[in-house]
Amino acid sequence: MSNKLIAYYSRADENYLNGMIQALQIGNTEKAASILKDLTEADLFKIEQVNPYAKEYNECIAQAQEDQRKDARPQLKRFPDNMDTYDTIYLGFPNYWGTMPMAVFTFLEHFDFSDKTIYPFCTHEGSGMGHSEADIKHLCPNAKVEKGLAIQGCKASQSKKQFEQWLKR
Repeated sequence: MSNKLIAYYSRADENYLNGMIQALQIGNTEKAASILKDLTEADLFKIEQVNPYAKEYNECIAQAQEDQRKDARPQLKRFPDNMDTYDTIYLGFPNYWGTMPMAVFTFLEHFDFSDKTIYPFCTHEGSGMGHSEADIKHLCPNAKVEKGLAIQGCKASQSKKQFEQWLKR
């Protein structure tokens, strides 16, 4: 077991890429998390909702926007058994309207991240990190939140060099 964890939320199925809706077998954030795992040898944990969003893009968008509007905390399938062994958390997610999906809020509120360092990374199609870093700092006030890395979703499979440069900081 590593003292580093990559916790990420990712969605396959229909996604918006390069101005078009495309079906993905593996979500962009999961692709990026896999590359990061190869570089860091960190443990990997996928944040999954008990009731996932629809596979169809427009329906998913409506569901996710409704959750954000309600400030919902979707129930998760599971959590890591023990966060005490981790000092470093790489937190991955797609940018949903300027921040993280609400399931990531559920994950962050479940644990005490005091004295841990969180490195956020997101996939996006033009909106970058949004205000997700500030949201993480608000949810985890006793954690050290480092500058995040924003990866264009359609380029997630080719993000190794971006991660290498980010990790050097």
